[in-house]
Amino acid sequence: MTKPPTTLSLAALDSRLSVPTRQLAAPGPDDNQLQWILRSASRVPDHGKRVPFRFLRIASDARTALADATIARLLERESNPGDGAIEKLRNRFTLPPLTIAVIAKLGDDEKIPVSERFSTASCVCLLLLQAAQAEGYGAQWLTGWPCYDRPLLENTLGLQPDEQLVGTIAIGTPQVDVPDRERPDPTSLLTDWSPA
Repeated sequence: MTKPPTTLSLAALDSRLSVPTRQLAAPGPDDNQLQWILRSASRVPDHGKRVPFRFLRIASDARTALADATIARLLERESNPGDGAIEKLRNRFTLPPLTIAVIAKLGDDEKIPVSERFSTASCVCLLLLQAAQAEGYGAQWLTGWPCYDRPLLENTLGLQPDEQLVGTIAIGTPQVDVPDRERPDPTSLLTDWSPA
């Protein structure tokens, strides 16, 4: 059995880290780079070859428009969310030059469970982070209430009832060197199964 050709190293995988959205600025990927990043991010395990995901680009003026719409929805949800929450939400979409929303397509399927299709879309988010970093950018995967608020998802972002926002991936040029955080020790997570 031959090993598939690759330039990917464990060192590259081990260097992955999230760059906080507030530390991302222009420039972001150009159209050609973005196509490469999305192509790489689409190489995920996909039981049944369903391609149960799609991308939504938020760039240029759309960043401010989405920030405004999300803040308006927050004010409908909460009577007094506080200036800090509003500013954080505005920065989520306006500071990074590019945000990619990863949307899981979860309609009826007689063979492939919803959980497997959602897992495929989640893998896309991780590979988006890796691919953006491989191209020299920083990125952060964000979730929170905007991923689950159906009025925001359907009325603002245009998702269908059988779609779910897995997360938004903020991409841009890091403005600081982000220190790595402590990572789990895999030896403490590994056990051997043995038959009873």
